[in-house]
Amino acid sequence: MGFHNKIRQWQLRYGRYAPQNLMMYMVGAMALVYIADYILAPVTGLSLSRLFVFTREEVLAGQIWRIFTFTFLPPNDSLLFIVFSLYFYYLIGSSLEREWGSFWFDIYYLCGVIGAIIAGFITGSATNYYLNMSLFFAFAALYPNFQVLLFFFIPIKIKWLAYLDAALFLVSFITGSWSVRAAILASLINFILFFGPSFFRGIRDAIKTRQRRAQFQREYRDGRWN
Repeated sequence: MGFHNKIRQWQLRYGRYAPQNLMMYMVGAMALVYIADYILAPVTGLSLSRLFVFTREEVLAGQIWRIFTFTFLPPNDSLLFIVFSLYFYYLIGSSLEREWGSFWFDIYYLCGVIGAIIAGFITGSATNYYLNMSLFFAFAALYPNFQVLLFFFIPIKIKWLAYLDAALFLVSFITGSWSVRAAILASLINFILFFGPSFFRGIRDAIKTRQRRAQFQREYRDGRWN
């Protein structure tokens, strides 16, 4: 039984229990972590980001919460970039949920989390970067002509940004260590599971189309269609 068919079965049984607006809660948690670090860290020296980060040694030492709390970590950048990133995460996550429904989106996100955790145990640390990128790739696959403003003023279709990021991932996969390769593959397992079958069907159909076109051209040159 295919992966998608299995999800449809789960949806019939458990779909009514699926949390809704998941990305709103995830983005809200990231914002709260950033605000807490911004306010509390200079005064108390306490950093939620440091407590939430996933490291294999600390998880195995009993700090089990880190298995999940790393998903709440905001991007490590300036305030303006973080506001833009969190808004963009919410935009793509809510769009995917509207397109798929809450159950399918939650499964997609959960598969990404599980992949990131697996990558964390393989490499020693986990990040939600590839998890969030898997949302971006899914959004680009469904809405390739959606336009964003690059650097806040250059309009560009989302598919070109996805191609660029995919190329960078490919370079990292080729040139990186085995731990980097494992992190990329494991953290993008949700995209592979959801979009891989259609991607390979597209390649197969394109190959068949080229073969039929080449056969037609050969027959035309041989005079069969004259």
